[in-house]
Amino acid sequence: MKGKVVLITGSSVGIGRYTAYEFARAGANVVLTYYRDKEEGEKTLEKCLELGAQSATLLYLNLLDNESIMSCVKETASRYGNIDILINNAGVLAWKPLREQSFLEIETQIRVNLEGLIKLTKTALPYVKEMVINIGSGAGKTGFSELTTYCATKFGVRGFTQALAEEERGIKVYAVNPGMTATRMTGYSGVHPEKVAKVIFKVATGGIRKPSGSDVDVWEYL
Repeated sequence: MKGKVVLITGSSVGIGRYTAYEFARAGANVVLTYYRDKEEGEKTLEKCLELGAQSATLLYLNLLDNESIMSCVKETASRYGNIDILINNAGVLAWKPLREQSFLEIETQIRVNLEGLIKLTKTALPYVKEMVINIGSGAGKTGFSELTTYCATKFGVRGFTQALAEEERGIKVYAVNPGMTATRMTGYSGVHPEKVAKVIFKVATGGIRKPSGSDVDVWEYL
């Protein structure tokens, strides 16, 4: 993993942050993205360098904006030439019954969690050399009350993962599905994100071997 380029979206906090730490310890070049939390992103960057990252870069990424998506990939490619591993981690959640979700909340979840993920992957594909890891969810395998739209997006992520694996035979593509994880989205209830990050790192380094397009359910490895 030393010297490889790893782009991790949504890596200023939560699962993305701890995933960046795993790759930093292994001496990778980590590319971090933030949306609102630039200060937290800078903290993550500093910690990555302390942990032994060969380099660390922090980029702004708004998955609702096409120009931002293209700029993020262009900047990464300009600095490093390629992306060995792309980890699509950024996501949003409106935890409430569908009757109470606004059109904006519905639209934002779909556009960030699914549309933005697909667009960023499409833009990055010419540079991706080894692997795409899409962060799905247990809510992408079973429907849950008050997570209607979120579930729809995460079911979509799994379908996209399977289809992309069929299309792109030269790289590996996986959906890593965490269960309830202690992040801001869940009110810090559930498994510590570091445990999820370790599973993601195992997938990236071949410690968990499955056919491309497979689900990797985090709870099976805790």
